Amino acid sequence: MTSLTPLQVAHIAKLARLTLTSEEEKKMSKELSSILKYVDVLSEVNTDGIEPTAQVTGLENALREDIVKPSGALPDALLACSPLPIVEHQIEAPHAHG
Repeated sequence: MTSLTPLQVAHIAKLARLTLTSEEEKKMSKELSSILKYVDVLSEVNTDGIEPTAQVTGLENALREDIVKPSGALPDALLACSPLPIVEHQIEAPHAHG
C-alpha cells in the first residue's frame, strides 16, 4: 500500500508553490494516500487484450488551422487604453510589496 507522510506532502506542496499548515499537511497526507491506494487497486485490473483508448466517441481533432493575422492595433492606441501611467512608452505597473 502506498501512503504519503506529512513531510512528503510538505515537499510536494513546496514544489507546487502551495503554503499548507501542519494540519493541512496531515489532512492532505490522508487524502492523497487514499487516492494512491485507489490507483493501486486500479492497477490490479487485468487489461490484457484491451486496446488503449483516449476517448470513445470516434471524434478526431476538430480545431481550426492557426493562422497569424495582423491586428491593425497601433501601440499608442493600446497604451492609451491603460488606466496605469505610461513611462517611457511602457505601462508602469505597481510594485508588489513583500
